Amino acid sequence: MLDNGFPLATESNILQELIRPPNVLRTLANTVTGRSNVSGVLPSGQLSNVPWRRSAVKYTNNEAYFDVVEEVDAIIDRSGSTVFAEIQGYIDCSVKLSGMPDLTMTFINPRLFDDFSFHPCVRFKRWESERLLSFIPPDGSFRLMSYHIGTQSVVAVPLYVRHNISFKTGPGTGRLDLTVGPKQTMGRTVENVLLEINMPKQVLNCMLTPSQGRVTFDPVSRLLSWTVGRVEQSKLPNLRGSLSLQTGAPPPDANPAINLQFTISQLAVSGVKVNRLDMYGEKYKPFKGSEVYHPGRKVPGQDVATPETDVFWMRARTWFMVGQAPNARLNRFIPELNQYVLEIVRTVQF
Repeated sequence: MLDNGFPLATESNILQELIRPPNVLRTLANTVTGRSNVSGVLPSGQLSNVPWRRSAVKYTNNEAYFDVVEEVDAIIDRSGSTVFAEIQGYIDCSVKLSGMPDLTMTFINPRLFDDFSFHPCVRFKRWESERLLSFIPPDGSFRLMSYHIGTQSVVAVPLYVRHNISFKTGPGTGRLDLTVGPKQTMGRTVENVLLEINMPKQVLNCMLTPSQGRVTFDPVSRLLSWTVGRVEQSKLPNLRGSLSLQTGAPPPDANPAINLQFTISQLAVSGVKVNRLDMYGEKYKPFKGSEVYHPGRKVPGQDVATPETDVFWMRARTWFMVGQAPNARLNRFIPELNQYVLEIVRTVQF
């Protein structure tokens, strides 16, 4: 919302109170009564100390979701060694809690953060003195924190690709040999591995044999897809075969880029670990649980003969539910269950 051309209200919660979301019933009522979707009363939150949160928030099921997303930019040489790596991370939240909860999130190793930025709800003085996130969250989805981890921290790239692509083995033929393997996965299994290569226009067809999974090639888009699945250390997937090239066409100037997608559960590349999440200011008791999930994508560079640029991202999701269990019999065990799950939350890796 602008006042004389200058931004006055930018928080989504304030804007939702000022401009009601349209629906069929409200449209019909406004047509009959002549009213507008724009409120003529300034929201109470605009003049409060927490303008990012709506007033009188109430939910039947109270819950909060925190997604830790990390994008890792790495330079990797032909032997698979990491030459350079840095991490750009985010903590995205979806909070649906009644009342005015005051949350505190602590990290086991907050000194890993080199640079960071916060949502206005975060109390920056407490971060400076105690290295924790103390905040009254907005209602709904928002980005709590962005952070950067530089090259001085050790970044363990969890997957490698050994590749050998040649377009000069003979007249109209080429060779392709790929091997995918886990690397520094902390004992975690690499799953849902998918490898894609956009072949140059000189490639007409691919005659490849995989040791695991399924291979497809689209002659129109020149997209080669290798669905690997799970990668085990004892049996590394391999793809090899020949390439059919246009007769008389010059070989490609550079080798194609490789796009590798994968999923690793309960693995933090940066080493950032969330210790716990506490809630104050409300009377309902929190029932806490956690879930960690890391999908990843890795994109090597174009030239096999030179160091390649690998980019992949990982996502960890942990959730915290607040409120009583729906089953009355289960409520008797919540104190013991809270203590048990709390120990899991303290030791789980994000």
